[in-house]
Amino acid sequence: MNAMIDFLNNILWSYLLLYGLLAAGLYFTIRLGFIQFIHIGEFFRVAFRSKSTDPEGISPFQALMVSLASRVGTGNIAGVAVALYLGGPGAIFWMWIVAILGMATAYSESSLAQLFKVRAPEGYRGGPAFYISKGIGSNWLATIFSICLLISFGLVFNAVQTNSMASAFETSFGLPNYATGLIIAGLAGVVIFGGIRQIAKVAEILVPFMAGAYILMAIYIIITNIHYVPVVLSAIVRSAFGLDEAIGGIFGGMAAAMLNGVKRGLFSNEAGMGSAPNIAAAATPSPHHPSSQGFVQAFGVIIDTLLVCSATAFMILIADVLRPGSGVTGIELTQQAMTVHLGWFGKHFIAIAIACFAFTSIIGNYSYAESALVFLKQDSKLKITILRIALMCFVFWGAVQSVQTVFNFADVSMGLMAVINLVSIVLLSNIVVKLTRDYFSQRKSTKEPRFDAHDLPEVMGKVDTTIWKR
Repeated sequence: MNAMIDFLNNILWSYLLLYGLLAAGLYFTIRLGFIQFIHIGEFFRVAFRSKSTDPEGISPFQALMVSLASRVGTGNIAGVAVALYLGGPGAIFWMWIVAILGMATAYSESSLAQLFKVRAPEGYRGGPAFYISKGIGSNWLATIFSICLLISFGLVFNAVQTNSMASAFETSFGLPNYATGLIIAGLAGVVIFGGIRQIAKVAEILVPFMAGAYILMAIYIIITNIHYVPVVLSAIVRSAFGLDEAIGGIFGGMAAAMLNGVKRGLFSNEAGMGSAPNIAAAATPSPHHPSSQGFVQAFGVIIDTLLVCSATAFMILIADVLRPGSGVTGIELTQQAMTVHLGWFGKHFIAIAIACFAFTSIIGNYSYAESALVFLKQDSKLKITILRIALMCFVFWGAVQSVQTVFNFADVSMGLMAVINLVSIVLLSNIVVKLTRDYFSQRKSTKEPRFDAHDLPEVMGKVDTTIWKR
């Protein structure tokens, strides 16, 4: 079983997804006319609209915060350190490249999620399963996607988050792993039993505070060490292209930098994975057009990768604690860097940061899983309650166990989910292009675009026209 899972992970993540996600990002960047460069102002304009015009949905800002809650997790602290350890400073350059391309993919999948969303008892629901079923007409493929989403984001990945958190708390505060598991499971239960709206309210407060404090700390460290910044930037660029033989010889050169940077970028921003669209569909877009929530989620890639991941990278590189072959990587490497910058408080700051990042990831991941239950028509109160209890059990289990086989199985599940989603959004790319043209055509003549499904004949009979009418 271990050999089979490892084989599948190698095929999915070293070949299919590594190149598939990059190709999809490049494809949508070109087809949408380099939207992330030409229309970057629209991303900012739409992302910070906090009011919802429809009581059935959450606000665009809340949807952004929930998606960031899931995106910004332990990988932004520990994962970036691993990428640096294995690929050198150049990994950060390739992480930036994949984020820039991923913005176009994130826009496309979330726009489709908005277009094909449905009304459910607790508000709007949607996501890849819905546009696969309705847009492509493949219900069986949508069902496989939903099951994979339930396994990975609903259960196992939450155990991974708690595992990192428990390790950091034990190192910094001597707190037993089981105590961390019980506390986090209890806090997660309080939030998720309140449903999507409660998750959105918590994320709306916690995520800006969490990410803001972390980025401000990075800015403080950069400013107080400003004379090192040109050296760090030079190392990043030279390592990215294998121009520095010393660095290339240590870290494995351009190939290692590209491989690890691309993987870290893809894992972190989740563009094309099919995760963020599940919460994007729950929002009431403002302007009232599917494209507007696409802009919001594309903006989330900027915050996650270009800001939070870069903050971790700069703090490590400025501290000059990166030692290939030392075995010091992951959360330990980040804590070492912060100890250099902040003394004894450094490792405690990272422990607190990773706790916040991991906790918000847990509640964000749950919101995706609930959308999967809605699609599978298993969203009775009893079954939703069972899912919530199961999530709490996995949160506790993750704190006290380290079963790599199960975690690797979740990677396979997410990999399959991403492959299905990538193929689907490419097949539906003509609709994305028409939505985008319609949005900017209206922006030229009116202040706020409004979408009417009747203007897009190919989706008639597939979308809820009562949602999309002027």
